[in-house]
Parts: sequence; structure tokens; C-alpha cells
Amino acid sequence: MRRTQLALLAAVAIFAVGSPAEAKLPFVKKAKDAGFTFIQNCASCHVDKMPKKESKGEPFGEIGKWLKAEKAKNKAEEVDVAWLKNYKPK
Repeated sequence: MRRTQLALLAAVAIFAVGSPAEAKLPFVKKAKDAGFTFIQNCASCHVDKMPKKESKGEPFGEIGKWLKAEKAKNKAEEVDVAWLKNYKPK
């Protein structure tokens, strides 16, 4: 019994620490709530729905690259979905 509890606790801890930090579902919700209908899911900004830090190649699509550039331009620590009001599709 004690081993089962420890194993379960360890699994929960590993999941919490190992979850992806880049793609955040709240960003999708905030974007939809703000009326940005072109944001449907994580794949709206990322090539993969849930990008992996270890992945080779470019993990961002057109919108993701634009948001990343805006983040750098604004010297922000995190992406602000309100920036999407200035996004012009290519």
C-alpha cells in the first residue's frame, strides 16, 4: 500500500515538473475570449499542437513566429495575446 502511494506521488510530481511550458492553453482561451477567431488551438501558433523543447527544427508557425518577434520587440517575459490586434496575416 505504501509503495503504491509513493509511486503515485512520484508520477504526479514528474508530470507537474515535466509538463510543457511553451504552449499554454490559457493563451488560446484568452485569445478566443478577446475575439481572435483565427486562434483555434495550440496549433494556431505552433507547428505541433504541443511542442517539445527537444524537437529539431522550427516549432512555430506564422502566428507563433510573429508573437515571438513581438515578445522580443516589447522586451516582455511572456506573450500577450492582446498583441494579436496588430497581427496582419501574410
